[in-house]
Amino acid sequence: MHKIPHSYVDYFIIFSLPFLFAVLKARIQQLQSDVIVDVQHEKVQFVKASKSGIGASSGNSPKNVFGERTEVPKAGQTISKGGGQTGKGEGKDASASKSRWMEKLSQEKKTKTKKLKQKLGLEDKPVKSSKGKLMLPGTSHKTISTKAGIKTASTVKKSKTLKNQEHTMAASKHEHTMAAAPVAAANVPIRKAKGKGKASKEPAPELSEARNRAEEMERKAEAKAQELAEVEELERKLNQWAVSARPELVQDNSEARVYGDVQRSVRCYLEACVFCGDIDRAHRFLLGHHRMVSRRNLLNIGLYNIMMRVWAKKGSLNQIGRMFILIEEAGLKPNLGSYCAALECMGRNPDFNMCQVLRQMEEDGLPVDELFSHCVFRQDERDMVLRAIHTVQPDFQSSINTILQTCSSPLVKDFYTERADAKYPKMAFSLEELQERFSRQLSIEQASTITIHSVEAMKPCCLFQRDLLAVQRLVWHKALVGALREGKIILASSTQKAVRLSLYPYLCLLDEKDYVDIMIQSLSNLPPSGESLHILAKELGNRVHNMFCIRMKGHNQMVDKLSHIYNEYAELLAKDSKFDVLPRERWWKLEAEHSSGPSLLGDETHWPHMVVVELGTYLVDLMVKHMKVNSDILNSAYDRKLIPVLYHMYTFRSNKQVGFIKPHPILTQMQQDAMDTTLTFDSYVMPMLCPPVPWTSAKFGAYLLTPTKMMRAVEGANQHEILLEKCQDADLHAVLDSLNQLGNAAWRINQPLLDIIISIFNDKGSEKLDVPPPNSEAPKIPRYNQQDSATFTSAEKAHLKREVVNAKKKCSEMHSLRMDALYKLSIANHMRDEVFWFPHNMDFRGRTYPCPPYFNHLGSDVTRAVLVFAEGKPLGPGGLEWLKIHLVNLTGLKKRSSLAGRLEYANSIMDDILDSADNPLIGKKWWQNADEPWQTLACCMEIANAVRSPDPTHFISHFPVHQDGSCNGLQHYAALGRDVIGATSVNLIPCEVPQDVYSGVAQQVEEFRVRDAEKGLKIAQVLEGFISRKVVKQTVMTVVYGVTRYGGRLQIEKRLKEIDDFPKEYVWDASHYLVHQVFSSLKEMFTGTREIQDWLTESARLISKSGSTVEWVTPLGLPIIQPYHRSRTQMVRVNYLSLQITHDSKERPDTVKQKNAFPPNFIHSLDSTHMMLTALYCYSAGLTFVSVHDCFWTHAITVDTMNKVCREQFVALHSQPILQELSNFLLKKYLDSTALPMNLSLSLSHVCKECTNIHLLGSLLLWTLSHPVYAMYLLSLQTLFRPLDFFHVLRYVSLILK
Repeated sequence: MHKIPHSYVDYFIIFSLPFLFAVLKARIQQLQSDVIVDVQHEKVQFVKASKSGIGASSGNSPKNVFGERTEVPKAGQTISKGGGQTGKGEGKDASASKSRWMEKLSQEKKTKTKKLKQKLGLEDKPVKSSKGKLMLPGTSHKTISTKAGIKTASTVKKSKTLKNQEHTMAASKHEHTMAAAPVAAANVPIRKAKGKGKASKEPAPELSEARNRAEEMERKAEAKAQELAEVEELERKLNQWAVSARPELVQDNSEARVYGDVQRSVRCYLEACVFCGDIDRAHRFLLGHHRMVSRRNLLNIGLYNIMMRVWAKKGSLNQIGRMFILIEEAGLKPNLGSYCAALECMGRNPDFNMCQVLRQMEEDGLPVDELFSHCVFRQDERDMVLRAIHTVQPDFQSSINTILQTCSSPLVKDFYTERADAKYPKMAFSLEELQERFSRQLSIEQASTITIHSVEAMKPCCLFQRDLLAVQRLVWHKALVGALREGKIILASSTQKAVRLSLYPYLCLLDEKDYVDIMIQSLSNLPPSGESLHILAKELGNRVHNMFCIRMKGHNQMVDKLSHIYNEYAELLAKDSKFDVLPRERWWKLEAEHSSGPSLLGDETHWPHMVVVELGTYLVDLMVKHMKVNSDILNSAYDRKLIPVLYHMYTFRSNKQVGFIKPHPILTQMQQDAMDTTLTFDSYVMPMLCPPVPWTSAKFGAYLLTPTKMMRAVEGANQHEILLEKCQDADLHAVLDSLNQLGNAAWRINQPLLDIIISIFNDKGSEKLDVPPPNSEAPKIPRYNQQDSATFTSAEKAHLKREVVNAKKKCSEMHSLRMDALYKLSIANHMRDEVFWFPHNMDFRGRTYPCPPYFNHLGSDVTRAVLVFAEGKPLGPGGLEWLKIHLVNLTGLKKRSSLAGRLEYANSIMDDILDSADNPLIGKKWWQNADEPWQTLACCMEIANAVRSPDPTHFISHFPVHQDGSCNGLQHYAALGRDVIGATSVNLIPCEVPQDVYSGVAQQVEEFRVRDAEKGLKIAQVLEGFISRKVVKQTVMTVVYGVTRYGGRLQIEKRLKEIDDFPKEYVWDASHYLVHQVFSSLKEMFTGTREIQDWLTESARLISKSGSTVEWVTPLGLPIIQPYHRSRTQMVRVNYLSLQITHDSKERPDTVKQKNAFPPNFIHSLDSTHMMLTALYCYSAGLTFVSVHDCFWTHAITVDTMNKVCREQFVALHSQPILQELSNFLLKKYLDSTALPMNLSLSLSHVCKECTNIHLLGSLLLWTLSHPVYAMYLLSLQTLFRPLDFFHVLRYVSLILK
């Protein structure tokens, strides 16, 4: 067959590439329009082919000089020193769309080349090499290298004959010419392919003519060299873009990848497989991901370390070595966990040489000491590592850091440094009592659930139904166990790919009985109206996860160590304690002293939201399919057949189709008739029987075994976890210590009041007293047969339909309220003879909450009323007066009266107070008309007991007295803007009579109404006599937290509907009118508030518009990030059940939510900072202190001390340049980096300068607060000038004062 001359091949290569220029350029523009990247220049070089003559097109890896097979790196990879690959993308974040564009571009390039060859008739013919193997002429393999030192080229093998050498010299000469062309300027060495040919002394005329044509083609090729250089340059930049668009590889990849949902899913899957003993499945799964380059990008060093720990336990050093090879192939670098596993394995096999591992650690810059301070140990791992090290270094001892770092915030400097006068409170328990309480709490948490008695009265006729339900539960239990067992067999034998995630290991973590108990427990809590499939699945999945975490801690043998440390820690809290340090410091020291054995802080990963929901959906599917009952179980008249007790249906909520699980009426009737006498809860629902474990880090604290997050967040969002991990430990000390202080407050039940509430609860309840009635009091749902409805008009049918909907809604609401009250009262009744504690955590803004969800002091009036301090203190000389003032505050009366006026009023109604205490249900019932009736009754009982005691000053009181903030959000805004008028209205400035901002706004709105009524405005005339403090209070309270006019109108509309005499036809017009007047009134009273809100909103808008989320740091050093992102909908399919999950995808921020939420969230963070400061300094003063956000509680005798601390810390907080520091943080965070485009950077810089002006204004007004004459002068100026001009007036006045 005729061979194609190589000059034609060269011509084809040069001629065909320009046709691809347009394709390359278009694709590059399309790619660069989506993502702005920083293109870094790298050299495109050629790799020399192996002797076998096989190029890249062969699909095989070339062999190195030692004959070992190596991988041909992909685009964006580099041959590392050890043969591994680096420069890979960071998992899912490496934008899979970019890889698809690259593959598509490459495929299109190959397709066009093939078509052009066919069109021109220049189809390449395969050429045999000297060894008989096939390759295409001109074949070369390109690679991207980030190291200039790697310079190789892949060309066709040279001939060994002399004639071929002469031809090679001619080709080399032409190659030199090409190198001098503009191609060389692009730093892309192009080498022509060398073919075979025979030399002749005198060419024939035909050959001479062919040579002339070849020379002419070569001249054209030189003319095309520039175009070729541009094409190669574009290819080079395209490949560089593919590399630089990926995040830079870090040593342990934790920052870049560990928090992705995919990586967490893989990690959780491996941990589940290992825990249930399915090592082969875990190993196959990891290898399956490793062998596929696209999935290898999802792996990080932590995932390889999981398997290394497994092989270390088995003492398999060969497997450990293979894992190190896999890590090197993945382009990762071993970390401390990797070497820890290797040393553990060697510790179990002392015959191996440890020197190589320790030497390699030293070369990698990993000190041996850090193994024991940074690694998490399970079971005997620490001992095995020490044994391995001692074989090389017999005298080695791990160093323990005993130096306590302190928080750097100036706000708590005195708290940590000046401890000479500190009086840390102790508990009224001996050491033995605290240790016994710890043992009881540990048993409850190890059981995961607790069953308590219900307070609902039992009826005699329900015994048969209760036995019937118990028998049926046994039938369901047996059916579910069999179904679960069959389902596991099917999942275990499925022929899915090794890289596919499966639910099988998650179904093997617990005993089959445990899964079934969880399902039946959820059935008891299912409301008659049904529950969302998403909510039900999430509850089931979370229960499995919590139980798994508790079993994991037991498996890791950390319970014994926890018991030992806690028993010593209890010495600090006992009444006869001699220690005088903070709980966190004591626990940290004890943990350092008992460093041997397993670590208390586990490294288990919280399951991703999708894993939790998918597992829960699988369990729901089992329940729907296999829980059945005979249709005639309650009525023998029906035909007997098995029917499901649960149904999966769809309903619409907010115009979205939502999956719903609804119980059959037979099940609902059986549960209502049975009236079960017990309730089963998860252990974390109950208060703790011992003081909580102190928070020592963001990952450890609160419950003994139950997993608890220090910072709550929305589903799927975990950016805050990244920020907390980046924080220095010392920066979080103040936050951790405040949580510990709140959690160490001991409580007990007010038994006399609880008995009264339970009696009303079992006697049809009372809506007036906020005690929900039973379901039997719910309205009957109207039912109409079709014969009657046939005679109705369309309007009548619509009316009947609305009646049915409203009746069903009312029944559902009553059931929810009844069950909520039942849970709270049953828990309170179970704890009636106990002393208990509430562990605390916080939300992403820093606001603190008790961890038990149902029963806590943040609950309703009923819940707060039955809670009192476990520790009692004498009233002292002023305690009784504070009890009386507190009583008047609870009634909602005398809001505008001074403290002396309120005390006088309390003394004038002592008869009503004593009557309420003695005859709460049959007397005058004065307490029932209060704003907080149950707390009022409890206070009446406390006052009655005190005044009837021999000496009220020595009466031991357990009652908490509240000090509530005066619209706390407005207080912070007034302090930030140094707004004199606003500060006066919220009691920041001393006044003879306490100011009430709500009454002030209502009074000003009334003045606006009178003015408009005189002008003849109809709605203003209708509102005469209806504008009260209660109508405007909620809107005034929430406007500072970002409520809009629309939301404010709805709030006022609700208040107006509660007024019986107000004409209902004017509700909409009246609410629309009033919300405008309320906003206008607030704008006049708080001039600086709106300016600060606008600045915060505009800053957040610019930041989120650039694609970043809004972050800031509180004055106490707590990092905060707003978790508002554009949600992503994902489908979960389990058998026939399908569920759409909308969760935080951690992608682009939601601009609207980010900007609207920033002002209220920022104020919330300041509010929480003030509360934490007050908690710390109250703890230092020996006070019992708890809070409900801006409402602080303490004993009556210590109210004056708490008020002093509260005011001092508020002044200290706002003496800091808060707005200036926020402005500096935003400028540094978003302008010193490439986070914002140029136009947005300039805008944000301008906005932050406005913040400086606001701070200047505030500083001047702060100075005037201490100079009354100038303050009055400035107030008069403020009434003469518009708000925008007033700033310039203040600047002029400041110059005069200087």
